[in-house]
Amino acid sequence: MPSKPSFSSLISLFLCFFICFPLSSLIFPADAKPSNSPSLLRFGQNGRFKILQVADMHYADGKTTPCVDVLPEQVPGCSDLNTTAFVERMIRAEKPDLIVFTGDNIFGLDATDAGQSLNAAFAPAILSGIPWAAVLGNHDQESTLSREGVMQHIVQMKHTVSRLNPTADSCHGEGIDGYGNYNMEVAGVEGSSMQNKSILNLYFLDSGDYSTVPSIPGYGWIKPSQQFWFQRTSSKLQKEYMGGSKGQKQPAPGLAYFHIPLPEFSSFDESNFTGVKQEGISSASINSGFFTTLVEAGDVKAVFTGHDHVNDFCGELMDIHLCYAGGFGYHAYGLAGWSRRARVVLASLERTEKGGWGVVKSIKTWKRLDDPQLSTIDIQTLWVKSSPGRRRKGAPTGV
Repeated sequence: MPSKPSFSSLISLFLCFFICFPLSSLIFPADAKPSNSPSLLRFGQNGRFKILQVADMHYADGKTTPCVDVLPEQVPGCSDLNTTAFVERMIRAEKPDLIVFTGDNIFGLDATDAGQSLNAAFAPAILSGIPWAAVLGNHDQESTLSREGVMQHIVQMKHTVSRLNPTADSCHGEGIDGYGNYNMEVAGVEGSSMQNKSILNLYFLDSGDYSTVPSIPGYGWIKPSQQFWFQRTSSKLQKEYMGGSKGQKQPAPGLAYFHIPLPEFSSFDESNFTGVKQEGISSASINSGFFTTLVEAGDVKAVFTGHDHVNDFCGELMDIHLCYAGGFGYHAYGLAGWSRRARVVLASLERTEKGGWGVVKSIKTWKRLDDPQLSTIDIQTLWVKSSPGRRRKGAPTGV
C-alpha cells in the first residue's frame, strides 16, 4: 500500500502547478485536444438562441497598445483594454448563447507574441463560460504564429467550439483550403419533439488573407474545395431535417460567418439596406462564385462578415441578407466619434399546438454601440418562416 504524501510534498506540488501553469491552466483544459467533434448547442427553454458577433478586435499587446481613430479626449489611457471592456459589457448585456469572432481577432503586425495576444483577446469569452467560435481574418497570422498555428491555438482553448477543419470522413473535408472551415448544429429545446434535430445550422469559413496568384491582386477568397465542402454539408443537413416521417417541408435556416465580404456586398446603396456604408467594399478582386453556391443551396438566410470597419449595413439580395458587424476593436481603424459596435442575431422558435417549442419561426438582428447606454440600433427581421401554402400548377415560386 503506497504511503500518504507528506504535507510539504503536497505544498510543493501545489506551488509547482501554479508556477508551471499560471495562464495555460486558465486557457487550456487539462485534456486539451482539437475540437473536431460537434459540441452540443441547443435552444434554451425560452425558445431562443442568441449569437453575439465580434468583428475585428485587432488585439495586440494589451494596455501598451494605443487606440486609433478616437476623439482627442478619449486618447489618454485608451488601449486594447477598452476592447476587452466592451466584450465584457456586451456579454453581460446580451447574455448570448454563442459568441462568434469573425476574424482579425489580433493585429499581428503589432502583437509581440501571437499566443499571448490570442489568450488576452478571447479571455472575456473564456471566463464567461459561454461557447464561442472564431474564424480568421487577414491580419491574424502576421505575428509569431502561422495561419495554421493561430487556428491550432484557438481550437485548444477553453469553451471554444471552433475547429481546425472538417475531419477526413465528414463530407470530404480532407484537402480543404484554409484553416477554420466547420459547421455547428443547434438542436431544438430539450424535451421537445425537435430536441434531437438541428433546427439552425451555422457555417464558418476561412475567407483567406491575400491572393497568392500573381495575376490576381488583393485579398483572398473562398476556394472551390471549401464551396464543395459547404455544398455537401448543407445537402446532408437538409436531407436529415426534411427526411423521414416527421421531416419538415422546408430546410432548417442557416447562417454563415467569415471575414472578407463577398463582391455581392457592392450590390446595395442607401435605398436598400439598413445601417451605414462609409467605405468601399474590400472584397477579393475576383468573384469565386460563393454567393451563387449559397443561393443554390437554399438554406442560408444571412451572411455575416467584418473586414470593412466603418460599414455596418445589412441588405437583402436573392433572399439572403449580407451583413457587416461594424468595427469592434479600439486598435482597429474607425471614425473618431463613431462608436465601436457589435451585431447580435436572435433566432426564435414557434409554438406547437400543444404549447411546446417547434422549429425556428424568425431570425432578427440589431447592433449595440459602445456608448454609455450601450445603445441598441437598427433592429430588423432577417427571415420569417413561411406557411407551406398550396401552389397553383405552373406558378413560379413565391406566387
